[in-house]
Amino acid sequence: MKPGVADGMAFSTKPRKKRRPLEADEAVEGILDSSRTILARAITVIESRAPAHRPLAAEILRRCLPESGRSVRVGITGVPGAGKSTFIERFGLQLCEAGHRVAVLAVDPTSAVSGGSVLGDKTRMEDLSRHSSAFIRPSPAGGTLGGVAAKTRETMLLCEAAGYDVILVETVGVGQSEVAVRTMVDFFLLLQIAGAGDELQGIKKGVIEMADAIVVNKADGDNKRRAEVARGEYSRVLHYLHPHTPGWTPKAMACSALDGTGVDAVWKTIGDFRSQLEEAGTWSSRRQEQNVKWFHTLLKDAVLARFFESAAADGLREIEGEVAAGKVSVTEAVDRLLWP
Repeated sequence: MKPGVADGMAFSTKPRKKRRPLEADEAVEGILDSSRTILARAITVIESRAPAHRPLAAEILRRCLPESGRSVRVGITGVPGAGKSTFIERFGLQLCEAGHRVAVLAVDPTSAVSGGSVLGDKTRMEDLSRHSSAFIRPSPAGGTLGGVAAKTRETMLLCEAAGYDVILVETVGVGQSEVAVRTMVDFFLLLQIAGAGDELQGIKKGVIEMADAIVVNKADGDNKRRAEVARGEYSRVLHYLHPHTPGWTPKAMACSALDGTGVDAVWKTIGDFRSQLEEAGTWSSRRQEQNVKWFHTLLKDAVLARFFESAAADGLREIEGEVAAGKVSVTEAVDRLLWP
């Protein structure tokens, strides 16, 4: 068989040209010019764990920060099978057609065994991914709390600097750990379905308490009546729970991501939520509180990483062996490591 030919099909044997590294000026200018290609490359730099990328990532963030913060940030979670991707595509398309620019940060589960992830959200949202006013960024969860990628917050800032005025963060839907996304968005939406049985609907009470709205999806066809019944049940449940957002009464709604029925009402509810918080003067203060929590989270992560990298961690393996063998208690081992 000739080089470059396989089963009658020709292919190039030339080595692919290596892409030139992104520079700070190019990245910032491209982001502010709303280049989706440059934005994607800049996010890759932000997400990188390579020490060599840290200075560039910090410079890009520093220069984009003044242009960020002008979007509505919406977190979307739900039970498996609730149709999150279908809902987000319909919701995003309707927002784009209404003149908005929508960024979807879809976080895929990461395998605890292989570390790999599916990253299939662009496949599931084909129409939205092709829209000129939309940007979809699938990212591996990486085992972080709530299925939220470690750099999701920074990614939001870059998307806002690029002019996206609606940021949708889709999480993997794993229950109590969704608290992570709650701390980085303005509005938290819980997607549910009717008639799926207790096992499928077994989302923890804590997640319901964090929701600013519960939307029963798939309210179409023969399921329409059941969805309306479920909406009424969730409405009664919300009535007895303490709202997560002071001054706001969480809503229970029904919609069909398949035919679009009720999707506009979801956006109207988010608009009412923002107006109410702005009138009360709490919209900006919540963002400020989130920034402080973000700072504390990153500080803890950095301190922990620095500890394991430091000389203090040199005796870690030895102490681990003693703990495993039962020669020393866990409490004593920690004391020895932190206060030798």
